[in-house]
Amino acid sequence: MTRTKLTDWQPRPAPQRAPLQGRYVRLEPLELALHGEDLWQALQGAGADPLLWDYLPYGPFAERTAFDAWLAHNAASLDPLFFAVIDQASQRAAGLLSFLRMAPKDGCIEIGHIAFGRAMQRSPASTEAVYLLAELAMGALGYRRLEWKCNALNARSVRAAERLGFTYEGTFRQHMVVKGRNRDSAWFSIIDSEWPACRTAFERWLAPANFDAQGRQIERLERLRTGSGQA
Repeated sequence: MTRTKLTDWQPRPAPQRAPLQGRYVRLEPLELALHGEDLWQALQGAGADPLLWDYLPYGPFAERTAFDAWLAHNAASLDPLFFAVIDQASQRAAGLLSFLRMAPKDGCIEIGHIAFGRAMQRSPASTEAVYLLAELAMGALGYRRLEWKCNALNARSVRAAERLGFTYEGTFRQHMVVKGRNRDSAWFSIIDSEWPACRTAFERWLAPANFDAQGRQIERLERLRTGSGQA
Protein backbone atom coordinates (compact mmCIF):
# COMPACT_ATOMS: atom_id res chain seq x y z
CA MET A 1 0.00 0.00 0.00
CA THR A 2 1.36 3.40 -0.99
CA ARG A 3 1.12 6.12 1.61
CA THR A 4 1.44 9.80 0.94
CA LYS A 5 4.95 11.05 1.72
CA LEU A 6 4.76 14.11 3.95
CA THR A 7 7.24 16.87 3.26
CA ASP A 8 5.41 20.06 4.23
CA TRP A 9 2.12 19.08 5.81
CA GLN A 10 -0.25 21.91 6.68
CA PRO A 11 -3.29 21.57 8.98
CA ARG A 12 -6.56 21.23 7.12
CA PRO A 13 -9.65 23.40 7.58
CA ALA A 14 -12.40 22.14 9.84
CA PRO A 15 -15.71 21.27 8.13
CA GLN A 16 -18.27 24.04 8.26
CA ARG A 17 -22.00 24.04 9.00
CA ALA A 18 -23.02 24.20 5.34
CA PRO A 19 -25.33 22.07 3.18
CA LEU A 20 -24.04 19.38 0.81
CA GLN A 21 -26.04 18.53 -2.31
CA GLY A 22 -26.27 15.04 -3.77
CA ARG A 23 -28.49 13.30 -6.31
CA TYR A 24 -30.61 11.32 -3.86
CA VAL A 25 -30.13 13.33 -0.67
CA ARG A 26 -29.12 16.73 0.61
CA LEU A 27 -27.24 17.13 3.87
CA GLU A 28 -28.26 20.13 5.97
CA PRO A 29 -26.78 21.30 9.27
CA LEU A 30 -29.06 19.80 11.91
CA GLU A 31 -31.72 22.13 13.32
CA LEU A 32 -34.45 21.09 15.71
CA ALA A 33 -37.02 23.53 14.29
CA LEU A 34 -36.46 22.37 10.71
CA HIS A 35 -35.88 18.65 11.16
CA GLY A 36 -37.34 17.62 14.51
CA GLU A 37 -40.77 16.39 13.39
CA ASP A 38 -39.46 14.46 10.38
CA LEU A 39 -36.70 12.81 12.41
CA TRP A 40 -39.08 11.89 15.21
CA GLN A 41 -41.28 10.08 12.70
CA ALA A 42 -38.36 8.47 10.84
CA LEU A 43 -36.44 7.31 13.92
CA GLN A 44 -39.17 6.80 16.52
CA GLY A 45 -42.44 6.58 14.57
CA ALA A 46 -44.68 3.58 14.06
CA GLY A 47 -42.60 2.22 11.17
CA ALA A 48 -39.17 2.88 12.73
CA ASP A 49 -36.45 0.23 12.85
CA PRO A 50 -36.65 -1.45 16.28
CA LEU A 51 -32.94 -2.32 16.14
CA LEU A 52 -31.80 1.23 15.36
CA TRP A 53 -30.78 2.17 18.91
CA ASP A 54 -29.30 -1.15 20.03
CA TYR A 55 -25.64 -0.11 19.64
CA LEU A 56 -25.95 3.67 19.95
CA PRO A 57 -25.05 5.24 23.32
CA TYR A 58 -28.46 6.96 23.55
CA GLY A 59 -32.08 6.17 22.75
CA PRO A 60 -34.65 4.92 22.21
CA PHE A 61 -36.69 7.86 23.38
CA ALA A 62 -40.06 7.17 24.96
CA GLU A 63 -41.04 10.84 24.99
CA ARG A 64 -40.80 13.55 22.36
CA THR A 65 -39.41 16.08 24.85
CA ALA A 66 -36.36 13.89 25.53
CA PHE A 67 -35.85 13.32 21.79
CA ASP A 68 -36.06 17.05 21.08
CA ALA A 69 -33.57 17.82 23.84
CA TRP A 70 -31.16 15.29 22.34
CA LEU A 71 -31.58 16.81 18.86
CA ALA A 72 -31.12 20.36 20.18
CA HIS A 73 -27.92 19.36 21.97
CA ASN A 74 -26.60 17.76 18.77
CA ALA A 75 -27.59 20.77 16.67
CA ALA A 76 -25.56 23.09 18.93
CA SER A 77 -22.44 20.91 18.82
CA LEU A 78 -19.43 21.65 16.60
CA ASP A 79 -17.68 18.34 17.33
CA PRO A 80 -19.59 16.17 16.65
CA LEU A 81 -20.90 18.23 13.73
CA PHE A 82 -24.34 16.88 12.86
CA PHE A 83 -26.17 16.88 9.54
CA ALA A 84 -29.77 15.95 8.79
CA VAL A 85 -30.23 13.79 5.69
CA ILE A 86 -32.99 15.20 3.45
CA ASP A 87 -34.55 12.76 0.99
CA GLN A 88 -34.73 14.55 -2.35
CA ALA A 89 -37.96 12.84 -3.41
CA SER A 90 -39.99 13.66 -0.30
CA GLN A 91 -38.01 16.71 0.90
CA ARG A 92 -38.21 15.26 4.42
CA ALA A 93 -35.44 14.50 6.88
CA ALA A 94 -34.94 10.73 6.91
CA GLY A 95 -31.87 10.35 9.13
CA LEU A 96 -28.79 12.00 10.53
CA LEU A 97 -25.03 11.50 10.81
CA SER A 98 -21.99 13.51 11.85
CA PHE A 99 -18.33 14.24 11.64
CA LEU A 100 -16.62 13.72 14.99
CA ARG A 101 -13.20 13.49 16.64
CA MET A 102 -11.92 16.04 14.16
CA ALA A 103 -8.16 16.62 14.21
CA PRO A 104 -7.38 19.19 11.50
CA LYS A 105 -3.71 19.41 12.51
CA ASP A 106 -3.29 15.69 11.78
CA GLY A 107 -5.73 15.46 8.88
CA CYS A 108 -7.83 12.87 10.70
CA ILE A 109 -11.63 12.83 10.94
CA GLU A 110 -14.38 10.31 11.73
CA ILE A 111 -17.90 9.71 10.43
CA GLY A 112 -20.33 8.43 13.04
CA HIS A 113 -23.49 8.91 15.10
CA ILE A 114 -25.32 7.40 12.13
CA ALA A 115 -29.08 7.02 12.61
CA PHE A 116 -30.92 6.33 9.37
CA GLY A 117 -34.66 5.71 9.28
CA ARG A 118 -35.90 2.41 7.89
CA ALA A 119 -36.66 3.95 4.47
CA MET A 120 -33.01 5.02 4.09
CA GLN A 121 -31.40 1.75 5.07
CA ARG A 122 -29.79 -0.33 2.30
CA SER A 123 -30.57 2.39 -0.24
CA PRO A 124 -28.70 4.77 -2.55
CA ALA A 125 -29.66 7.50 -0.06
CA SER A 126 -27.68 5.96 2.80
CA THR A 127 -24.63 5.34 0.62
CA GLU A 128 -24.72 8.85 -0.80
CA ALA A 129 -25.04 10.44 2.65
CA VAL A 130 -21.77 8.84 3.74
CA TYR A 131 -20.14 9.59 0.40
CA LEU A 132 -20.97 13.31 0.65
CA LEU A 133 -19.22 13.60 4.02
CA ALA A 134 -16.31 11.44 2.87
CA GLU A 135 -15.78 13.49 -0.28
CA LEU A 136 -15.90 16.73 1.69
CA ALA A 137 -13.29 15.46 4.14
CA MET A 138 -10.95 13.55 1.85
CA GLY A 139 -11.51 15.48 -1.36
CA ALA A 140 -12.40 19.13 -0.80
CA LEU A 141 -10.68 19.55 2.58
CA GLY A 142 -7.72 17.24 1.94
CA TYR A 143 -7.75 15.10 5.08
CA ARG A 144 -5.37 12.13 5.24
CA ARG A 145 -7.45 9.67 7.25
CA LEU A 146 -11.19 8.97 7.52
CA GLU A 147 -12.28 6.77 10.42
CA TRP A 148 -15.28 4.55 11.19
CA LYS A 149 -15.69 2.94 14.60
CA CYS A 150 -18.45 0.74 15.95
CA ASN A 151 -19.32 -1.85 18.55
CA ALA A 152 -17.60 -5.04 17.43
CA LEU A 153 -20.92 -6.88 17.94
CA ASN A 154 -22.74 -4.54 15.57
CA ALA A 155 -22.74 -6.75 12.49
CA ARG A 156 -24.70 -4.24 10.40
CA SER A 157 -22.18 -1.45 11.04
CA VAL A 158 -19.19 -3.73 10.46
CA ARG A 159 -20.70 -4.87 7.16
CA ALA A 160 -21.43 -1.27 6.14
CA ALA A 161 -17.84 -0.19 6.84
CA GLU A 162 -16.45 -3.01 4.71
CA ARG A 163 -18.91 -2.38 1.87
CA LEU A 164 -18.11 1.35 1.84
CA GLY A 165 -14.38 0.69 1.44
CA PHE A 166 -13.05 1.09 4.97
CA THR A 167 -10.17 -1.18 6.00
CA TYR A 168 -10.46 -3.05 9.31
CA GLU A 169 -7.55 -2.11 11.58
CA GLY A 170 -8.32 -4.05 14.74
CA THR A 171 -10.51 -4.21 17.82
CA PHE A 172 -9.98 -2.17 20.98
CA ARG A 173 -10.99 -4.59 23.72
CA GLN A 174 -13.02 -3.27 26.66
CA HIS A 175 -12.87 0.15 25.06
CA MET A 176 -16.07 1.58 26.56
CA VAL A 177 -19.05 0.93 28.76
CA VAL A 178 -22.26 1.79 26.89
CA LYS A 179 -25.68 1.51 28.50
CA GLY A 180 -24.10 -0.52 31.29
CA ARG A 181 -22.55 -3.05 28.92
CA ASN A 182 -19.00 -3.63 27.70
CA ARG A 183 -18.14 -2.37 24.24
CA ASP A 184 -15.22 -3.71 22.24
CA SER A 185 -14.72 -1.21 19.41
CA ALA A 186 -13.88 -2.25 15.85
CA TRP A 187 -11.77 0.38 14.06
CA PHE A 188 -11.79 1.03 10.30
CA SER A 189 -10.23 3.67 8.08
CA ILE A 190 -9.75 4.99 4.57
CA ILE A 191 -6.50 6.87 3.94
CA ASP A 192 -5.77 9.46 1.29
CA SER A 193 -3.97 7.11 -1.10
CA GLU A 194 -7.06 4.87 -1.13
CA TRP A 195 -9.62 7.60 -1.56
CA PRO A 196 -9.40 8.12 -5.37
CA ALA A 197 -10.41 4.49 -6.04
CA CYS A 198 -13.13 4.69 -3.39
CA ARG A 199 -14.45 7.95 -4.84
CA THR A 200 -14.61 6.54 -8.36
CA ALA A 201 -16.47 3.46 -7.14
CA PHE A 202 -18.95 5.57 -5.15
CA GLU A 203 -19.67 7.80 -8.13
CA ARG A 204 -20.13 4.87 -10.52
CA TRP A 205 -22.36 3.03 -8.05
CA LEU A 206 -24.53 6.10 -7.38
CA ALA A 207 -25.00 6.89 -11.08
CA PRO A 208 -28.57 6.35 -12.38
CA ALA A 209 -27.22 3.93 -14.98
CA ASN A 210 -26.28 1.52 -12.17
CA PHE A 211 -29.94 0.89 -11.29
CA ASP A 212 -32.59 -0.93 -13.28
CA ALA A 213 -36.19 0.13 -13.79
CA GLN A 214 -37.14 -1.33 -10.39
CA GLY A 215 -34.34 0.56 -8.64
CA ARG A 216 -32.18 -2.52 -8.13
CA GLN A 217 -28.41 -2.15 -8.33
CA ILE A 218 -26.66 -3.58 -11.37
CA GLU A 219 -23.09 -3.60 -10.04
CA ARG A 220 -22.18 -3.92 -6.37
CA LEU A 221 -20.09 -1.21 -4.79
CA GLU A 222 -17.36 -3.69 -3.82
CA ARG A 223 -17.07 -4.95 -7.40
CA LEU A 224 -16.75 -1.43 -8.75
CA ARG A 225 -13.99 -0.70 -6.24
CA THR A 226 -12.02 -3.93 -6.44
CA GLY A 227 -13.30 -5.89 -9.43
CA SER A 228 -13.60 -8.94 -7.17
CA GLY A 229 -17.37 -9.26 -7.29
CA GLN A 230 -17.72 -9.84 -3.55
CA ALA A 231 -21.24 -10.25 -2.20
